[in-house]
Amino acid sequence: MSAPAEPSTIDSHQHFWRVSRGDYGWMGEHVKPLLRDFMPGDLEPLLRRAGIGRTIIVQAAATEAETDFILDIAARTPFVAGVVGWLDMEADDFVGRLAHYGRNPHFLGLRPMLQDLDDDRFILRPRVLDNLKRVSESGLAFDILTFPRHLPHVAEALHEVPGLRAVVDHLSKPSIADGTLDPWRDDIAAIAAFPNVSCKVSGMVTEARGDWALEDLAPYVDHVAACFGEDRLLFGSDWPVATLAATYGEVANAARALLGRRFGPEGMEKIFGINARRFYRLPD
Repeated sequence: MSAPAEPSTIDSHQHFWRVSRGDYGWMGEHVKPLLRDFMPGDLEPLLRRAGIGRTIIVQAAATEAETDFILDIAARTPFVAGVVGWLDMEADDFVGRLAHYGRNPHFLGLRPMLQDLDDDRFILRPRVLDNLKRVSESGLAFDILTFPRHLPHVAEALHEVPGLRAVVDHLSKPSIADGTLDPWRDDIAAIAAFPNVSCKVSGMVTEARGDWALEDLAPYVDHVAACFGEDRLLFGSDWPVATLAATYGEVANAARALLGRRFGPEGMEKIFGINARRFYRLPD
């Protein structure tokens, strides 16, 4: 029998897409199982089984058209709490576009796809830094999608915009498959030193070996747990990308098992709901 979904529990990171829309530049035969539509009807029964009440949709294409697409889903899907969309951080009309989307109650923040850009220092471009300051002033959240090599540049940007409310997606994708911890370990600790920055415990299984086990993930979870603590960690499934390596239930159970070694019931309640609600400024 399915576990009842608690409204207070939140998956802070999942995606929907309709392949025919055609703007998912990262899709290809290397992720063949993902080359189909994934929509709310596919996710809802998985949430019930995992006891997750609400979700946050995160952008999966670098277009405003896709942001509009997921905002429309949010407006008509009760379990969706909101959307992290995409905006062109170098656009001449960035301020106007930020104001436009900021008026939508489902628009919680934005995420440039830093990991896919040719310039690892993109976040330090003058116009981008200026617009990060405007994001900070707006009160919207900023999701950081990076590989470990980007973290020193991110730390420099955070120093320039100290008030930015930001969250690192997927632990910044350390190379779990080969067990590499350094220099990721020091670089993620430097990011955690900024008090307005949180971290999503998400995206790990697709960075691990195909035959991953809990103990492969444990050193990475233990480190972010020590760096960010129970008040700045958020659970995220990264569904459906995670289905390349695990079921939704396996992802949720792995996070619960590993985090449960470090935190008690109150801490787990924060990580699986309260922190996401506070970070994204969701209504109770």
